Amino acid sequence: MSKKPTVADFFAGIGGIRLGFEQAGFDAVYSNEIDDFCGITYKENFGIDPKGDITKINAEELPDFDVFVGGFPCQAFSIAGRKLGFDDTRGTLFFDVARILKTKRPKAFLLENVKNLEGHEHGNTIKVILRALRAELDYNVSYAVLNAKDYGVPQNRERIYIVGFRKDVFDGMFPFPGPSKRSKLASILEKNVPLKYFISKKRLAGMKKHRARHEAMGHGFGYEVLDPEKTAKAIVVGGMGRERNLIKDCGSLRKHEGDAGFEAKNDECLRYLTPREYARLQGFPDSFKIPVSNAQAYKQFANSVAVPVIVAIAKEMRKELVSSKKQTD
Repeated sequence: MSKKPTVADFFAGIGGIRLGFEQAGFDAVYSNEIDDFCGITYKENFGIDPKGDITKINAEELPDFDVFVGGFPCQAFSIAGRKLGFDDTRGTLFFDVARILKTKRPKAFLLENVKNLEGHEHGNTIKVILRALRAELDYNVSYAVLNAKDYGVPQNRERIYIVGFRKDVFDGMFPFPGPSKRSKLASILEKNVPLKYFISKKRLAGMKKHRARHEAMGHGFGYEVLDPEKTAKAIVVGGMGRERNLIKDCGSLRKHEGDAGFEAKNDECLRYLTPREYARLQGFPDSFKIPVSNAQAYKQFANSVAVPVIVAIAKEMRKELVSSKKQTD
C-alpha cells in the first residue's frame, strides 16, 4: 500500500483544514495553534495538543512534510522600498509562513484567507505575498476565490485560496475544483432544539428597536430571519454575529410548552442556530466533538474553514503530487 502524502497544519484553529486534507487522503504530521481554547477542541478531536507560537518555531527542527497548510491572518505590510519582497513581510505572520517554506521547501502549500485579501491595502498585500512566493521562494502559485455554498454547505462564504507547488513537482496552472452541489439551510437544522436557544420576548423587542434605529439611519444592520429553503449568510464572530442567521422553529418551541421559561420566549418562534448547526454550516461531521462553551464554539466555527471546500482542493493537490511521484519513481 502506498504511503500517504503528509501535511503540516499551521494556524490550525480547531483543525478544519487538517480534517479536509485527511478526508482527501493525507496524513498530518505536525500541528501548530496559539489559542488555548482552540487547542482544547483540537486535542479532543485529533488526540494531540497543537499549542505553539509560529513566530518561535525553529523551522529546521520541524519534521519533513509534503504540504504546508494554514489560514494566516490578513495583515498590512510596512513597505520600506519598492521591491515588495520577502523582507517587507517582517513583523507579520506571513513572514513566518515564508521563512518556514524557505527552510523546509515542501512540495506544495495551501494558504486560506478572507476574500478581502485581494483588495487589502489597495491590492498591495496580495502583491507582496505573491511576489515573495513566486519570485523569491520560486513556487508555481495560483489563487482563486471560492464560495462554500458551491461545495455542499448552505452558507454564502467566500474565501481566497492560494495554492503553490515547487516547480519540479508541478509547473502548470492549478485546476481549482469547480462547483459540485448546493444544499439548503433546512438540511443542517437540528430537531427538538433546547429552549435556551429561543429568544425571549424582551430580547426580541430590543433587537427590533435596534434594527429600526439602523434602518432609519440608512444602515442595513440588524437581525435577519432566514428561509430554510435558501442559504445562510456567512457565520461571523461578534456580539451580533448570531443574529444574522435566525430561524423560525415553531415545531421545537411547541414541544417546550409547560416548561419553566416557556412563557418568556417570543411568540414568533425565533431562535439562534446551535453550535452543532454552526459546525454543520462549515461542513464538520456530527462526529466532531465540541468540548468548549457555546460562546467559544460559535467563535471557533465562525473562524474555521468550510471543510468540503478544503477536501475538494486537497483532492486536486493530491492528484498532482501522486502524478509527480510516479514520474520520479
